[in-house]
Amino acid sequence: MPDPVLLVLDTAPSPRLGRLTGRVDVRHADASSLAGLLPAADVLLVWDAASDAVRAAWPGPGRRPGWVHTAGVRVDRVLCPELAASDTVLTNARGVFERPVAEYVAGLVLAFAKDLPGAPELRGRARHREVQQVAGARAVVVGAGPVGREITRLLHGLGVRVALVGRTARRTIHGAADLDRLAARADWVIAAVPLTDATRGMFDRRFFGLLQPSARFISVGPVACVVRSGLQDALERRWFAGAALDVSEGEPPGPDGPSRDVPGLLLSPYPSGATVGWRDRLGEQFVALYEQWARGEPLPNVVDKERGYVPSADLPGGAGPDPGTGPRVNGSAAPPG
Repeated sequence: MPDPVLLVLDTAPSPRLGRLTGRVDVRHADASSLAGLLPAADVLLVWDAASDAVRAAWPGPGRRPGWVHTAGVRVDRVLCPELAASDTVLTNARGVFERPVAEYVAGLVLAFAKDLPGAPELRGRARHREVQQVAGARAVVVGAGPVGREITRLLHGLGVRVALVGRTARRTIHGAADLDRLAARADWVIAAVPLTDATRGMFDRRFFGLLQPSARFISVGPVACVVRSGLQDALERRWFAGAALDVSEGEPPGPDGPSRDVPGLLLSPYPSGATVGWRDRLGEQFVALYEQWARGEPLPNVVDKERGYVPSADLPGGAGPDPGTGPRVNGSAAPPG
């Protein structure tokens, strides 16, 4: 039996596949060659998680891999209608980035509260100033997935009173209907939602108009969830105190978005999840998932392709795949190890 074909949509540096060496027929593709190589692949590893190449190549002719894994949390750059309608199992890198992103948010909260961005202007000048106390403040975290929950845990550790908002209300989590009311009273609003049809542009001029003058807005989700012209207008009008956007590769502010000169705005080049060793952790995660797949075991981190994210276990249908089934490859059962 020939070795399974693992196709890697690559970006430098390539993934370290460690103990898979010699057990897998590894082939590499870029955006121009992906469509031609897809029909031969049993597994597709989207190592270049910032690429839209899968969306463009997937609708073509020929068979398709039974399992696609993206080395990131976002799946909007991978999902297309044809992939969503297929039997292909889609997984993501859930579990790798939650803590680093939460630490980044906590760092921003402290930096804003203690006015660290304004400190360089005071260099060499002795002037009394008052800064905020974080403990006792109110925060709303929008997005009840693993990133939002980890942010909530860290902010609780700082003494912040946190309301976690998800699409569906359940135990300890508010529903979307509560968001406006909670945001209007919050000192901090943190957006950690995936990009779906429901969340695209959800943070708009109307939403920013709800915030109190002392509030700050932090987004660690896709920039497309924020209407950037509305954000810029609200900040220029001083409707609220400040904002921070985590801008990923391929999502520059653009001519229609806020510039770095907008008062109270911090734009960062996607550092929140990129801690030292993150590529190695992604590679190790994929190797572990591959070994589960090779044994015919059900995979964790399976994306609900209709929802566009991995459902939490406390949501209906969020417990993962049926434990009696595993992913299938081009219509056949997953190969044995």
